[in-house]
Amino acid sequence: MSGGPDDEILRELQVGGEKALAEWFGQERSRLERVVSFRLDPRLLARMDPEDVLQEAYLEAAKRLTNYLSRPEAPFFVWLRGIVLNTLIDMHRRHLGALRRDAGREIPLLHDRASSTAPGSPAAWLTGGLTSPSQAAMRGEMAADVAAALEQLDEIDREALFLRHFEQLSNGEMAAVLGLSSSAASNRYARALVRLREAMPPALSDHLTTTIPSHDGPSRT
Repeated sequence: MSGGPDDEILRELQVGGEKALAEWFGQERSRLERVVSFRLDPRLLARMDPEDVLQEAYLEAAKRLTNYLSRPEAPFFVWLRGIVLNTLIDMHRRHLGALRRDAGREIPLLHDRASSTAPGSPAAWLTGGLTSPSQAAMRGEMAADVAAALEQLDEIDREALFLRHFEQLSNGEMAAVLGLSSSAASNRYARALVRLREAMPPALSDHLTTTIPSHDGPSRT
C-alpha cells in the first residue's frame, strides 16, 4: 500500500497505537454502521443494534492492531470491515445458533438479501422511489421482480452491487474485498449493472437507471 491514501493512517497508528485506532474507528463509524445495518439478520433487530456489534468489533480490532501493522495487506477500512463482519457472524451464531452460510466464505452474505423484499432489503430500496399511486399500489410486486432479477445474477455480481450501493465502498475497497484488481472490480460492477437492468421489466429498468447511476459510484477511492 506504499504511496496510497492509507499511509497517513498507518503512520498515525504506528505512533499513537490504540488511541489513534479509537480516533480512526470513530471517523469510520458511520460507514461501519452502514455495513452492519445491511448485513444484520432482520430476526435480530429487536435484540441488538449496530452499536452493539461495533463495540465488540472495536475491542477485537484493538487486540489485532499490532498484527495488522506488522503486515497491513488490506486497506485500513477493509481490515476494520472484516473484523466487524466476523464479529457480526459470531453474534449471529450466539443468537441464532447457526448461520445459513459458512462463515469462512470469501464473500459473507450473512442472510439472503437478494431474494428478500422486506424493508431495508435491496429490492425494497430500489423500488422505494416509485411514488405514483399506481406504482405505490404495485410496489410489493415490483420489489419481487427486482428480487427475482437480483437472484439471476452471479453471486459475485450481486455482491459488487451490494458493496457499492448499500455499503457504499469505493472501487478500491470493493476490489480488496472481492480479491480483484481495481480495473477488474470496476468492470465487474459495470457488468453487474447491465445484467441487472436486462433482467428487470422495462419500467423498472428505466427506474433503476435513475436510482443507480451508470458511473463508477462514490468518488472516494
